Amino acid sequence: MEIDNSKHYILFDGDCAFCNYWVLWILERDSKDLFMFISLQSEKGQQFLMDRGLEKKELSTLYLWVPEKYYYTQSKAVIQIAKILGGQYALWARLNSLPIFFTDYIYNKISKNRKKLGLKKCRIPTEQEKSKILTK
Repeated sequence: MEIDNSKHYILFDGDCAFCNYWVLWILERDSKDLFMFISLQSEKGQQFLMDRGLEKKELSTLYLWVPEKYYYTQSKAVIQIAKILGGQYALWARLNSLPIFFTDYIYNKISKNRKKLGLKKCRIPTEQEKSKILTK
């Protein structure tokens, strides 16, 4: 599948249950079909990191990318995702008024412990949802 410049791509740690939970959470709420997902371990994910001179083994950062426009990382990515989802989730965009060092501090604390959070509930994505997750 080719990159679509009109989509918002979320790059995430594909081996993390916590991250996969949030991918599914966003998929359920993406009623406008705005998001696509790329595992950082995938070929496209590794290329994204390499193109930006980022460490290819650093998988604890979430990225929100709109090709040829911008990309956000960490708490800025989370805030932008909420803003794009709109509705009640747009309230999270108010966190944008907090200093970035503070919101990234919180993000980093969660990120560092994400694999310990042990989400037990796991569901299989539907075929339609799977089509939004780029695996190559």
